[in-house]
Amino acid sequence: MTDSNGKETERRKSFRLDMEKELVDILWTDGDGKENHKKIACLDFARGGLKLDCDRTIAVDTSVTVVFQSANASSQKLYGKVLRSIKQENGWYEIGLALDKDAE
Repeated sequence: MTDSNGKETERRKSFRLDMEKELVDILWTDGDGKENHKKIACLDFARGGLKLDCDRTIAVDTSVTVVFQSANASSQKLYGKVLRSIKQENGWYEIGLALDKDAE
């Protein structure tokens, strides 16, 4: 399960936090130029990215802003790009985000 340089093993050993479906706000602009804002569940948070549960797909390579505790004055924003959007059996989408290098 490792490639020649061991990145897969390194990724699996890195910090990972089960978010217990904490609600986060996400913001993105779709291919039509429309700005979107949704409150969705964050399933998993790791050093390099997030796994989100969304009722609609978001196109791969779309830039997304994730806001934790948006109602709080000290809310935190993270920036990333969609790596994958996989439709689940329940009709929702598992959205995988890679965080921008500057956000790590």
